[in-house]
Amino acid sequence: MKFQSEVFQNGEEIQWEVVGEGVKRQILGHDDHILIVKVSFEKGSIGPIHDHFHSQATYVESGAFEVQVNGVKKVLKAGDGFYIPPHAPHGAVCLEPGVLIDVFSPIREDFFATEKK
Repeated sequence: MKFQSEVFQNGEEIQWEVVGEGVKRQILGHDDHILIVKVSFEKGSIGPIHDHFHSQATYVESGAFEVQVNGVKKVLKAGDGFYIPPHAPHGAVCLEPGVLIDVFSPIREDFFATEKK
């Protein structure tokens, strides 16, 4: 059986999940191979350095972030993007309130710990 979201997503109907101090996310769409997630950050909030085996591409929808990938830091703002290869340590500090749109392949099964068993 294929694990996937509904075809269309209405952001106003998707519940936010708090994932850290000043950080919350919405899962916007997925199947067994790809996942897109909207992550909202308050100023000063931190996405701590971590790594995972998934490929990740991220679009900065709004705000400004100091992003670190493999020890390299860069300030990115609305309209910018970045790619994180598998197993690369990465994290972000929110400089101005904003939103990141993350795409993962394969999906982050840990995001569905209570849904998919």
